[in-house]
Amino acid sequence: MSNADWWRGSVTYQIYPRSFQDSSGDGIGDLKGITSRLGHIADLGVDAIWLSPIFTSPMADMGYDVADYTGIDPSFGTMEDFEAMVTEAHRLGLKVIIDQVLSHSSNQHPFFEQSRQSKDNDKSDWYVWADPKMDGSAPNNWQAIFGGIAWEWEPRRKQYYFHNFLKEQPDWNFHNPEVQDWLLGTMKFWLDKGVDGFRLDTVNFYFHDQHLRDDPADFRKGVWPAVKPYDMQYHLFSKNQPENLVFLGKMRALLDQYDARTLIGEVGESHHAIEIMGEYTSANRLHMAYSFEMLSPNFTPGHFRSQIDKFFSLAPEGWPCWAMSNHDVIRHVTRFAEHGASQDAIAKLSAAMLLSFEGSVCIYQGEEVGQTETDIEFHELTDPEGMTFWPEAKGRDGCRTPMVWEADAPYGGFSEVKPWLPVKAPQLSRAVDTQQGVEGSVLETYRALLKVRGTTPELRTGRTEFLKAQQPVLGFIRGGAVLCVFNLSNEATEAEIPATGDVLFQMESSVDGGKVTLGPNGALIARLA
Repeated sequence: MSNADWWRGSVTYQIYPRSFQDSSGDGIGDLKGITSRLGHIADLGVDAIWLSPIFTSPMADMGYDVADYTGIDPSFGTMEDFEAMVTEAHRLGLKVIIDQVLSHSSNQHPFFEQSRQSKDNDKSDWYVWADPKMDGSAPNNWQAIFGGIAWEWEPRRKQYYFHNFLKEQPDWNFHNPEVQDWLLGTMKFWLDKGVDGFRLDTVNFYFHDQHLRDDPADFRKGVWPAVKPYDMQYHLFSKNQPENLVFLGKMRALLDQYDARTLIGEVGESHHAIEIMGEYTSANRLHMAYSFEMLSPNFTPGHFRSQIDKFFSLAPEGWPCWAMSNHDVIRHVTRFAEHGASQDAIAKLSAAMLLSFEGSVCIYQGEEVGQTETDIEFHELTDPEGMTFWPEAKGRDGCRTPMVWEADAPYGGFSEVKPWLPVKAPQLSRAVDTQQGVEGSVLETYRALLKVRGTTPELRTGRTEFLKAQQPVLGFIRGGAVLCVFNLSNEATEAEIPATGDVLFQMESSVDGGKVTLGPNGALIARLA
């Protein structure tokens, strides 16, 4: 594999900066804190880190509302702190990927402040504006993900502006070429700073239908009524527009001017996510894409097989990135709990599966110690989604609580003062220092699996051939040479397998001739004989 293809089959560790390590004593994680903990990440054996947004922001949506695309928010430190972090990461052999929130900005961005003043200023067409209907109502039925209609009235222009998320997050008008060029320029700024790639937030949201046609209802069984009105629509016109493909090509052309850089897109879609992933990673667009298909509660062999099969059948030249947890969903140890003999068992089984899948992989901070979802009470909430939809949907704070480093230290070693989100006893019990060097711990299992993946070319880039295994067994062969078999239940089972040779990883399993016995949540990764 050439250096330019380092991303293919790579493993990226996602850092949520507010919750990783506080070095300044204000209860919020920061860049110096991240730098001080990079050794832990490097020792895991991953290839890259991805930082959720660190740009200047009023934090209405915890940094996903950007007010300055080339500035560091003071809560995280300075540009010098960022540059020092990149230098140290590179010294340790880690690539650095940063979040790019291009679909929308903060309403405190200077360009939006200018745009909202009138219909005839230099930035008047840089955001999505539309006239009201004759009765004064919004231009169409588009819904906002965080609740309410996706339009907000601006009296100075006597128009509505469009926002897919909060009203504090107005959408850029990508139909304006000047907007595209300016945003590409902000990406160039960070490439020149030495970042190795970008994670593109809501990459399928960039363009909207210029005719502002209503989104139809989602008639799928079980959808209506939903907790969020947004989920009752099929978003045919508010996103996923064909013009997106051309802009993705422009981004790829920019990155191709630099050595060994990568683009990974987040596809936020509930209807045709795998199809969009395939389309977006074909024809010299994104290098990789991921969706929420493996971030769901589905935990069956058929589900995992169908996602991988479908992707590569649709886009044999494309490339996926799979994840089971991130900053937007319930942590998978909690989400998959009913299928596990224990929390540790489900954590280790999930790791063995994920790190054997064809594609690249992203793991979320705390996942390597089997961290669980934090039970957040209403008065502890910071997430606007949770505040709006409580108690049916409790928001994303439960997966964003601070990283726990030391079980006996105040606040788990994250901070010396009360942190922005609570550190609770169930999370403290899974601290890094309680698992470090402990044979069979979740942490040491991750390290072992990452070493296997990193030293086994078939597991990084080999194609997948699925076995005809019966529920609850998931089995496949990678690269024609490495067998991977997993028991997705909390009861023992058996399965027929091809003859095996050297065992690369084994957990609650034994082989007898052409048969493997898998204990509860057991796993086997072995070379074929």
